Amino acid sequence: VQLVESGEGLVQAGGSLRLSCTASGRTFSRYMVAWFRRPPGAERELVALIRSNGRDDYYVDSVKGRFTISRDNARNTVYLQMNSLKPEDTGVYYCAAGPEVPSSRYFYQETRYDYWGPGTQVTVSS
Repeated sequence: VQLVESGEGLVQAGGSLRLSCTASGRTFSRYMVAWFRRPPGAERELVALIRSNGRDDYYVDSVKGRFTISRDNARNTVYLQMNSLKPEDTGVYYCAAGPEVPSSRYFYQETRYDYWGPGTQVTVSS
């Protein structure tokens, strides 16, 4: 499976952006898919995740109510709709795919993900 992110951009605070993660390979629909981000000068961190069923999702507190993750398995694509963007949302955003895990405590472990995209830049100006 190869992952490629798209949708990078520069937006003003309060604006919106939609990122896409498109995968090659027929097994993509079996994987949970997450979005991580790396803020400038900081560690990479989990942002959101969607399970293979396309119904169960998870968000970190800082993006709840502002970001929405969704997937279209027929198109092998996962989306991250980002609204009410803040300067602290700035960073390189990565999508990652891995086999399902039983608990959300595993979502944060980068080693759980077998496939990663190269990343796409999101910049939010104040």
